[in-house]
Amino acid sequence: MAFSLLLLQPLSLPNSTNYSCGTVTIRCVLSDNYSRSSRVPYELKYGQSRVFHELPSGLKMEVLLQKANPQRMVERGSSSSNSDLPPLLFVHGSYHAAWCWAEHWMPYFSRNGFDCYAVSLLGQGESDVPVDSVAGTLQTHASDVANFIQKGLRSPPVLLGHSFGGLILQYYIAYMGKQDSSGLPSTYYPDLAGAALMCSVPPSGNSGIVWRYIFTKPVAAFKVTRSLAAKGFQTSLSLCKETFFSSEMEDDLVKRYQELMKASSAMPLFDLRKLNASLPVPSCAKSSLEILILGASDDFIVVKLLVDFTLFICNAI
Repeated sequence: MAFSLLLLQPLSLPNSTNYSCGTVTIRCVLSDNYSRSSRVPYELKYGQSRVFHELPSGLKMEVLLQKANPQRMVERGSSSSNSDLPPLLFVHGSYHAAWCWAEHWMPYFSRNGFDCYAVSLLGQGESDVPVDSVAGTLQTHASDVANFIQKGLRSPPVLLGHSFGGLILQYYIAYMGKQDSSGLPSTYYPDLAGAALMCSVPPSGNSGIVWRYIFTKPVAAFKVTRSLAAKGFQTSLSLCKETFFSSEMEDDLVKRYQELMKASSAMPLFDLRKLNASLPVPSCAKSSLEILILGASDDFIVVKLLVDFTLFICNAI
């Protein structure tokens, strides 16, 4: 089975005296079309809310919020104005949206004193859909995340990315603290308090993963291609389960997530041919940024070798 962050219990991040977190605010504009029926049938949990962040393009990006639990903050002997904990910002991968973090991760970290934010990249979840055949490029997605951090947060966050969200994060880190003028408009990438890559696509992209499957596991290669490229996971419950979830997960829960994933992707996240042609991402510059890189023993797509490769390239050993 492939690793799914929905199955993983979150890990608490270490405190650091170098972290500072002032009052975190959101600059958002409620979407004009939000009165329409929700595309993604996800019911927010207690303490969670949904806002829309307006990007320079005028498109609106869905953001789910869950602020730190006040009672736990009191127990820690701190408040939101003097906490040493940074906000956490989550970025999803393909066929997902911000809701996937709202299931377990945001409630867990909120209970432990963190302000949590999760974005739905354009064309995904409840975010606006660009006038194009795909949702964006590695650069435009990273730029959208950078814009939200710059305009929506008052202190550097810990940025967490899963799967292709991790690849977007790697691009961000490569330009962190710099101005990327290769696209229009030019983008500044604010500093981060930390980063986490969870079963991330490696810096060289997913083409190596595809070829590894073709030559070593042709049956698995067929299943992955049918499930992801042909979107077979949307119609086959068994294929969806094998691709994304544990064999022990109950079918009714798999069905719920299958419906959410079907509704979450109004369009492809990337043009994979153009994406692979633009890779690898630039090497991460040497810095004091701490990067947590996580893999999963049962993930047959992002195997340990690829996790180790990402670790090496990001100089996070």
